[in-house]
Amino acid sequence: MRAAQRYDDVVITGLAHVDAPHAVTSTELEGRLAGTLKRLRISSGLLEKLSGIQERRIWDEGTMPSEVAARAGEEALARSGVPRADIGALINTSVSRDHLEPSTASIVHGRMELSPEAANFDLGNACLGFINGMNVVSTMISSGEIDHGLVVAGETSRFAMESTIARLAGDTSTRAMFHEQFATLTVGSGAVAMVLSRADGPGGHRFLGGLGRASTIGNSELCVGQADEMRTDTRGLLMAGMELGGRAWKDAVAAFEWDPESYDVYCLHQVSKVHTRAVSEQMGLDLDRFPSQFPSLGNIGPAGVPTVLSKAVDDGTVTDGSRVMLMGVGSGINAAAAEVIW
Repeated sequence: MRAAQRYDDVVITGLAHVDAPHAVTSTELEGRLAGTLKRLRISSGLLEKLSGIQERRIWDEGTMPSEVAARAGEEALARSGVPRADIGALINTSVSRDHLEPSTASIVHGRMELSPEAANFDLGNACLGFINGMNVVSTMISSGEIDHGLVVAGETSRFAMESTIARLAGDTSTRAMFHEQFATLTVGSGAVAMVLSRADGPGGHRFLGGLGRASTIGNSELCVGQADEMRTDTRGLLMAGMELGGRAWKDAVAAFEWDPESYDVYCLHQVSKVHTRAVSEQMGLDLDRFPSQFPSLGNIGPAGVPTVLSKAVDDGTVTDGSRVMLMGVGSGINAAAAEVIW
């Protein structure tokens, strides 16, 4: 089957997230836009009501994606017990980048002082980048190219948030502009990293891979992000994403004989309460099995799915033997589901 990946020799040996230090509430953002909301006759409280996001977090001003990605990478490496010199590949999957070039991965590689033999590169696929990075590293392990690889993501949302507020606060902003750029106000910051290893040593949690599907024709403009803004057809993206996600899930269940009731936790890309509820209802999955972190983190892009998993491990939601499904839809649009046995 195309766009499917299955691994029987790959384990997760290290996983860590880093939360950004500063919380920005939805109430605070609306306070800064009070004049615009009044002029456009938009009810206050709409941001939290529609998204379910109470706050999102941001880094100190001037913080670079590579800095926080490396910080998460160091923690994941320490938890894995894998010697630094044994990391054979580093893949950075964040939407946020230090520069157009060099690659942010090369800067993380340098910050972490990894081996000069370790391959390093950026991999971008919107909010699915991290899952794709896991697949690439796992394929490298299965092929015998490397024994251990590191996947990282460091997302920084401060500039986009501040730029959007400034733009919407202007006298020329319109209701259409507000709705188009609404999603930018839900974006947050965060960092996460994962070490994947060959399953011939002690410990580790099995990563079995999964399946991806695409629906790019006519959908590539539904969500377009730049450094200073994100323009989104919110309803169009939700509807197209649900259609593709449902199709990908149906294909995966059939291909791998997955039993939806056998999974203890669904780590979903965190967008909003509307999105989370829609996924659980359309796919007939128990909403209680979806840890919700968007209320306090917002949408942290490709760092979202692994951060949900990392926090679920830390708080005891995921324990030894838990069956976990990683799921997401990303701009473009693409969808993916992958299986972990913790």
